[in-house]
Amino acid sequence: MVKVLVIGGGWSGCGAALAAAKAGAQVTLLEKTDQLLGTGLVGGIMRNNGRYTAAEEAIALGGGELFKIADAVARHRNIDFPGHKHATLYDVTKIEPAVRKLLQERGIDIQLETRAGAVDMQEGSRFIKSVRSDTGRSFTADVFVETTGTAGPQGNCLKYGNGCAMCILRCPSYGPRVSIAAKAGIQEMIGGSSVGTLGAMSGSCKLLKESLAHGIQERLNREGVVVVPLPPELQKKDLAKKACQQYNLKEYAENIILLDTGHAKLMAPYFPLNKLRQIPGFENARFEDPYAGGRGNSIRYLAISPRDNYLKVEGLENLFCGGEKAGPLVGHTEAIVTGTLAGHNAVRWACGKELLALPRTLAIGDAIAFVREQLETTEGLRKKYTFSGSIYFQRMQELGLYTTDRKKIEDRVAAAGLTGIYDRQIV
Repeated sequence: MVKVLVIGGGWSGCGAALAAAKAGAQVTLLEKTDQLLGTGLVGGIMRNNGRYTAAEEAIALGGGELFKIADAVARHRNIDFPGHKHATLYDVTKIEPAVRKLLQERGIDIQLETRAGAVDMQEGSRFIKSVRSDTGRSFTADVFVETTGTAGPQGNCLKYGNGCAMCILRCPSYGPRVSIAAKAGIQEMIGGSSVGTLGAMSGSCKLLKESLAHGIQERLNREGVVVVPLPPELQKKDLAKKACQQYNLKEYAENIILLDTGHAKLMAPYFPLNKLRQIPGFENARFEDPYAGGRGNSIRYLAISPRDNYLKVEGLENLFCGGEKAGPLVGHTEAIVTGTLAGHNAVRWACGKELLALPRTLAIGDAIAFVREQLETTEGLRKKYTFSGSIYFQRMQELGLYTTDRKKIEDRVAAAGLTGIYDRQIV
């Protein structure tokens, strides 16, 4: 039996664990907090712009379960907001239990409140033997997948941002993020922003919906999006620092844009509370995530692993990576599709099979290859990549990869000979 250990239970880790289990491996998933999904617990946006294409590619490839769960718990479907079309907004209060149930039904051993703290290497090699938790428990496996993200610990948010904003990652309670690749001796990369700072600030906050005026609540519940113009003196000027550069548009500087994900998702990295409460309808506004959303947000992209297009970490024999570890990728869709490929290839590697690189005729394959190329340059490390906007969505359109025609997407996957590839058992 092939044993796969996935470290990190966010969207990417869940995708990796699910793909490895479907391929026939015995899978253990370590998550340092008491819930899966990480930033997916407060995110909520799917299928906007090119993410629709990527999600449908993943479904055609046989890796669509997580997208189908998000669709099933959606509060709003096919909505538009500035710069974005046909978005699905899933309910952040319902998503985690549904995902956890799916993984458990697939036989995945989920170890919550288990923080990986150390790596044991095979002497004289670049082969990982086991990962140890803070409590000293050892987890051995044939192959490992790291999906621990790139945000935290608190010291990084203090150094590169505005201090610990008490975000959903909860480093003070569950311990700081640990990089498995770095513990195994790999020199990782630090991403930056277009203004030259290291790291990038998470791009949205969540307000308690009930703290807003009744009319705003009603519109959010009914329409899914509310746009409130800002007076000139309150308009935002720091959007270049955001991880989510697909929202670095003048509409997001000149307006408050709210999305209904169960919370009222405020599309800004932070907003001073005293200024927010000057806006009609926001007099009683309260931040739900991060709790210090009036001052700052989490800082990300501080630990990116060098990797190939199979998502195997370069310099190590048996470590794969997904999500932000694989590059300055932004979003749940991006995390799921990279995690899925990493988990699938981990099993292929353990079985001595040829690894799978998705072709560049698919948006997912092109994005994985393109981001890897960009990581080789200083300028590329300062940029962010997402199917939903900015540099990569523009590239999708130029290459003719962006489409919402499901049949066309299915035909594209079939032409590559990859229909249902993730559903095929390897072990």
